[in-house]
Amino acid sequence: MRIRVPIFVLLLAAAVAACVSLVLAEPAFTGKNETTEQLIARAEIVRPEDRLAIYVEIARRQADAADKSYNEGNAEAGKAALQDVMTYSQKATESSIATGKKQKDTEIILRKMATKFHDVKRTVAFEDQAPIQQAIDGLEKMRTDLLAAMFGKKKNR
Repeated sequence: MRIRVPIFVLLLAAAVAACVSLVLAEPAFTGKNETTEQLIARAEIVRPEDRLAIYVEIARRQADAADKSYNEGNAEAGKAALQDVMTYSQKATESSIATGKKQKDTEIILRKMATKFHDVKRTVAFEDQAPIQQAIDGLEKMRTDLLAAMFGKKKNR
């Protein structure tokens, strides 16, 4: 009985220490407080498996920035943000296909962005619609690539 109590106390202390370390540990991705520039810099230094979430977050932020710019009548800033959306969406797509992870989630996000840009396209001047349509077409192609990776014929290994 005397030996059981110290062993139980040691096990309890180890369990508490493990829980505390989990609570205090920094999560792998918490991009909420980081600026877009910090996320871009961080994407280059993290493991390839962790880049997907960062690329998706950058693309989302830039899509919101493009929407805001076009709503404010600033077409040039909107075009620049659209270029970033396309760049980081492509990187996210390539990362998702290469790792085989989060393909469905990435496809859903791309679809939502394409829908957002369909709505934005209806509100801008005719001269500003071409780059938006190109972005929509690019996002749809990325979606098609992801769907082909998910449901296409698998190569024999």
